[in-house]
Amino acid sequence: MSHLRKTVLGRSVKRVGLAPNQEDFAPLKWSQYFDIEDKVTTDHGTFHYYKKGDTGPAIVCLHGGGYSGLTWALFAVEITSTIECQVIAIDLRGHGNTKSNDDSDLSLDTLAEDVVEVLNKLFGDSEPPVILVGHSMGGAIAVQCSHLIKSAVGLCVIDVVEGTALDALSSMQSILRGRPSHFKSIQHAIQWCYKGGQTHNVEAAKVSMPGQVINMQTGNLAANECDTVELKSAAEFSMPLKKEIVSPPVTIVELEEEEETNCSDCGKPPLPKTAKTEYPSPEDGPKYTWRIDLSKTESFWSGWFKGLSQKFLDIRIPKLLLLANIHGLDTALTVGQMQGKFQLQVLSKSGHAIHEDQPHHVAEIIGGYLVKQKIASAKIDLIYPLPGC
Repeated sequence: MSHLRKTVLGRSVKRVGLAPNQEDFAPLKWSQYFDIEDKVTTDHGTFHYYKKGDTGPAIVCLHGGGYSGLTWALFAVEITSTIECQVIAIDLRGHGNTKSNDDSDLSLDTLAEDVVEVLNKLFGDSEPPVILVGHSMGGAIAVQCSHLIKSAVGLCVIDVVEGTALDALSSMQSILRGRPSHFKSIQHAIQWCYKGGQTHNVEAAKVSMPGQVINMQTGNLAANECDTVELKSAAEFSMPLKKEIVSPPVTIVELEEEEETNCSDCGKPPLPKTAKTEYPSPEDGPKYTWRIDLSKTESFWSGWFKGLSQKFLDIRIPKLLLLANIHGLDTALTVGQMQGKFQLQVLSKSGHAIHEDQPHHVAEIIGGYLVKQKIASAKIDLIYPLPGC
């Protein structure tokens, strides 16, 4: 959830890839990054997942609120090229292609139990060593699962800290209202994802964003329609985002590319502006909306993060914390890091979705750490980063 706040905070971060006016924002399909997509059925629903690799320890990737398993696409390619491992990226309840018996129950205990059941179905009694990697909300779930999965041998939490996450909750509804509620096409959604700052890597936006929106007429996930998308020219997507329909009275105005500057207003949610958009025909109207309405999950927000720092410190397996900003570290984790209870890495040139912005660097850090801990074997020469770098 705190990725929404970081979307605003991270606007000055330089983005990866070609400039927006050189991109056609055409979606990329899951099969370019994963070996298979499949699903398992439990007593609580049908859970969808993506998988790459079939030997070595299992790196189980848990996405943040609003994302899907596709957020790990670039990371999956990089980490399986770095170490001997298999990657399993699960669509959590209420997200992606997963269909549960109650998508409205996003409590931490429920989400963690879902992950445990999926792994039991996938591996049974022959479960390999498991490394849990979680981003934002998924980081809280990964910590919870670490206490439940006996074969867990490693944990990596990406850009979520109890103190800063709880502090950010008061502004979440305001920031959610500042997002477009609908998009005219998958490509317009991808454009917003990249130019609006949710990810600073255009390739990540093209594979990840289709997992976050659905077709309003069919209810299908946009990621399932990648083969049928009509490719548009780059010129069409130089139009400002204010032409997208949004929930009144809020609109989004396209963000200009920015260099790093000192801004007295940085960190403040953008002020809403009223607008009325009329479409001459149904064909010109919105066709895609969000897979999950995050504003309706507010009752679970504090439960995801409350007590997270101490639970993270109490886990007796090798732990790694990746942050986009050193100032996000709270008191409990600062003390724990000084005591050597976990390894901290700060990737300061990233937005909130570090694994999307810098997948190669994240894979090197995690891969090097797992090799150093003798959890995995290296496929390439790795440089082990010093703690706290």
